[in-house]
Amino acid sequence: MVTCLDRKAVTVVAATRLEADAVRAAAPGVRVVTSGIALRRCRGAFDPGDGELVVSCGVAGALRSDLPTGSVVIPETVLRPSGEVLVCDSELVAALDRAARRLGFEPLRAPLLTSATLVTGTARREWAERGYASVDMETGLIEAPRVAAVRVILDTPGREISAAWLRPATALLRPRAWGQAIWLMREAPRCARIAAAVLANALGV
Repeated sequence: MVTCLDRKAVTVVAATRLEADAVRAAAPGVRVVTSGIALRRCRGAFDPGDGELVVSCGVAGALRSDLPTGSVVIPETVLRPSGEVLVCDSELVAALDRAARRLGFEPLRAPLLTSATLVTGTARREWAERGYASVDMETGLIEAPRVAAVRVILDTPGREISAAWLRPATALLRPRAWGQAIWLMREAPRCARIAAAVLANALGV
């Protein structure tokens, strides 16, 4: 049984600079790949090469209305955009789960959906009815022998974010996104720090 992950053996995939910086601050020395949203910087897929252990770390959207911002999700399975199911490594999942509990969180182990597009409106409820609790745009695109994820809920069915934020550098040029800026400036870093703290604890930092 893995009680603590070996930071030298782990590659962390974080979509944005915000998420990557949170990991680097919490777990100095760990290898972090800033993949871009939907792994754009990795050209749509991530293969760690010789690396074996990959952890997807960052924020996610809630599909269920009972998951508030700040909820910790450590899925056991991930539905890929292709329709295939990624089974997360059970020992890595268990190590992340224990780390979350040590920090006072009650992690959710329900399935994660990786979507090629932003999931909004009634689509959230439809996916929730199929058993999926949360959604991201990266984890299911990772190809590695052992994969796990720690994701923290940011947006919810009751507080959806504009698709403009999929490109943060240009979001503020779109007036529809302005109303969400203050909330995101507060909550996105907090959620990224929670995910990074769980990972760091699992790494024994």
